[in-house]
Amino acid sequence: MSTSGIELSLSPGSQLPAVSVVLPVLNEELHLANAIQSILAQDYAGTLEIIVALGPSHDKTDEVAQKLASTDARILLVQNPTGRTAAALNLAIHKSSNPVIVRVDAHAELQRNYISLAIEVMKSSGAVNVGGIMGAQGFSSFENAVARAMRSPLGVGASRFHTGGSAGYVDTVYLGVFIRSAVIAVGGFDERFIRAQDWELNHRLRQAGGKIFFDPRLHVTYRPRSTVRALAKQYFEYGRWRRVVSRRHQGTINYRYLAPPFSLIGTLLSIVLAATINSFFIIPAAIYASFLIVASLLTGKGFLEKILMPIVLFTMHMSWGLGFLTSPKTLAPSEH
Repeated sequence: MSTSGIELSLSPGSQLPAVSVVLPVLNEELHLANAIQSILAQDYAGTLEIIVALGPSHDKTDEVAQKLASTDARILLVQNPTGRTAAALNLAIHKSSNPVIVRVDAHAELQRNYISLAIEVMKSSGAVNVGGIMGAQGFSSFENAVARAMRSPLGVGASRFHTGGSAGYVDTVYLGVFIRSAVIAVGGFDERFIRAQDWELNHRLRQAGGKIFFDPRLHVTYRPRSTVRALAKQYFEYGRWRRVVSRRHQGTINYRYLAPPFSLIGTLLSIVLAATINSFFIIPAAIYASFLIVASLLTGKGFLEKILMPIVLFTMHMSWGLGFLTSPKTLAPSEH
């Protein structure tokens, strides 16, 4: 992928490029207005448009979106019949005509200088995609526990966009601010991916010579799942689709991705063997249980969070591990 045009359009000191903010939306009645408001409140001085890709929601998301669009001409709506995230992003990107794409989810709220800072970082780094911290924040006690777990290496590993860290070039970032021409050049988001489409796209961008840059000053507020069932479903999908990425792109598996499936297998074997052969075999399960307790005490803030944290961590680890282990080869089997 040639980056000469990219360097020219976002060189230091160049004019502020026009920006298209794209949102894939499905059943987001409760969060969409806040997400849109955080975009409209940006301090960015360049041209800005917002493209909302509407999936077939079962709540009042469409009504909320239409009301928002009627109050501001910068908000455009596009229909996404499949409801899938990757398809929604591609539809929104193709409807856009601006050189910079800012991806935002309806569960996210941007800090006021997010876009202006991202453009500054993009110019200085020469990256085709920049991103920052996925700042999980909840409302209920359970959501707060999930948010805390999502910001801890004991819950999600050591990804910088979860736990923070120094600015630098990385494999992937949360959401992202992209050079549109770079995304188009590699074929856009792979619509076969239900999850992990960000990681997969960033991998292709890097293969094509692009750079991905993380800057902790870029902060996005993320609203976590509010029930154990919703959290389990989310992390099960994360696990099964991360396995798809590892199959598709050989050599991309990280040892930390293997921790949840090994924990699941080890814990189940430990319990079964202890129940059928000898109680001595319960030791691995007891070690994992002890880890959950210690991790909860270290991660949780306040009594209620420390009580909820073992449930949250167990759900995240086991759901991700089960998704990874049971991910069928029929998911996204063929190449373009």
